[in-house]
Amino acid sequence: MASRPYALLDEVATRPGRDTAVSAVVRWTFITLSMVFLAALLFAPLATVIAMALAKGLGAYFATFLDPDTRAAIRLTLITALVVVPINTVFGFAAGWSIAKFEFKGKSFLITLIDLPLAVSPVISGMIYVLLFGLQGWFGRYLQDHNISIIFALPGIILATMFVTFPYVARELIPLMQQLGNDEEEAAITLGAGGWLTFFRVTLPKVRWGLLYGIILCNARAMGEFGAVSVVSGHIRGLTNTMPLHIEILYNEYNFVGAFAVASLLMLLALATLVVKTLVERTGYRRR
Repeated sequence: MASRPYALLDEVATRPGRDTAVSAVVRWTFITLSMVFLAALLFAPLATVIAMALAKGLGAYFATFLDPDTRAAIRLTLITALVVVPINTVFGFAAGWSIAKFEFKGKSFLITLIDLPLAVSPVISGMIYVLLFGLQGWFGRYLQDHNISIIFALPGIILATMFVTFPYVARELIPLMQQLGNDEEEAAITLGAGGWLTFFRVTLPKVRWGLLYGIILCNARAMGEFGAVSVVSGHIRGLTNTMPLHIEILYNEYNFVGAFAVASLLMLLALATLVVKTLVERTGYRRR
């Protein structure tokens, strides 16, 4: 029995080394699994896109972007993002500020509505607009009588894209504003600053990195949205096809080089968004 305490001391003394070895094995196991997963589901598809886009040389690759339908799809995608992102930024900031700074009836309901597009399938959201503004929809007859086109036109694409992307800015700002609190705004108002001055000098600088991060996510989703836009667009070449829809059409026509060339452009836009997102995260972290 007397030797038992010494045995326990020896076990405790040797345990840190074993724990370190086990933790190193576990760490490298998870790192290896993560890299294998990324290689299989991210790097391999990206490499395939580039390889297929350049399968017939650079001439065929750049010839894809001379096609009028391809340029129309690129232009429509950029126009949609340029319209949707500023509107959702204003809404997201207003909603985030209201939820984080004030108490009011229906606050939880507003939060639920903001989360709704994240829970609803994009195809369903597109169908909602068809049921509202389609020819057989609630407002279809009125729109037809007044020669207003929403479904199978640019307004429908913008509405559908706006619906699936409006949570991103608000969802980035709500927890950030709740964490920062109201102390600095109250101090500014106590010192005589007005509402707009407090907003531009205190509130906006505090949340600018979170706001920019939400804008980046919203823009990325707006340019890559497929399901909702596919329902409301009508797939009219040169008119209502965005880049994701145009890629599908080219692929179905066995124009693989063209499809993957447009996909590579969309991929480059996504990578540029990812780089900007990373820079924003690092800059915001350093500033904090």
